[in-house]
Amino acid sequence: MRSSRGESGTWDASLTGDVDAFVDIFDLHHNRVYRHALRLTANVHDAEDVTAAAFLELWRRRRSVRVVDGSVLPWLIVTATNLSRNLVRGLHRYRALIATLPRAEVADSAADIAVERIEEERIGEEVRQALGALSSADAALLALTMFEHYSPAQAAAALGISDGAARTRLHRARSRMATALGRSLVGDCETTTKEEPR
Repeated sequence: MRSSRGESGTWDASLTGDVDAFVDIFDLHHNRVYRHALRLTANVHDAEDVTAAAFLELWRRRRSVRVVDGSVLPWLIVTATNLSRNLVRGLHRYRALIATLPRAEVADSAADIAVERIEEERIGEEVRQALGALSSADAALLALTMFEHYSPAQAAAALGISDGAARTRLHRARSRMATALGRSLVGDCETTTKEEPR
C-alpha cells in the first residue's frame, strides 16, 4: 500500500472519492479475493470476472460497506462468495440446457474430453455444490471462517448479525456441509472456533 495511513485511513479517503486510495485498497486485497473466487469457480477467467465485479460493487456501494476491524476484506469475501454462487448456478442452468439438445453420434468432442476431471477437481466441485446448497449468509460464514480464517465474531460483524447467531448458523452449516461431503468437519469447527481473531 502506497499510503502510510493504513487500511482504515485509506478506506476513509476512498469514501471521499479518492481514486488513488481505492487503488491502494484494490492492490491490498486483490490477490486474496481472486484466490477465493478461484476456489469457488474453479476457472481462472470466471475468478477474474468475480474479482472485478466484487471491487466494482465495493466502489459502487462504498458508503454502505461494513468494515470489520478496520478492513473491507470480509465484505469483499462475502460479495465474491455471492457473485461466485450466482455465476456457478447460471453455468449449471446453461449446461443443463445444452445437455437436453439432440446430439449426433460422433466421437468424443473436445468439450467431452474437457469434462473429464481429475480427482482434485471432482472434490472441488463437491465442495462448490455443497456451498451452493447453503443460504448465501451461511456460505459467506463458512467462507470467512473456514477458508479465510476469520473468527466467528469477525464473520458476524461482516454480515451484520450477532456473534451467537453466527456460531449457531456456523454449527448448522458445517453439519450440512459434512453430510453433503460425507466426511467430518469437526476438526475444522474446533480450529476455527478456538482461533484468535485476525
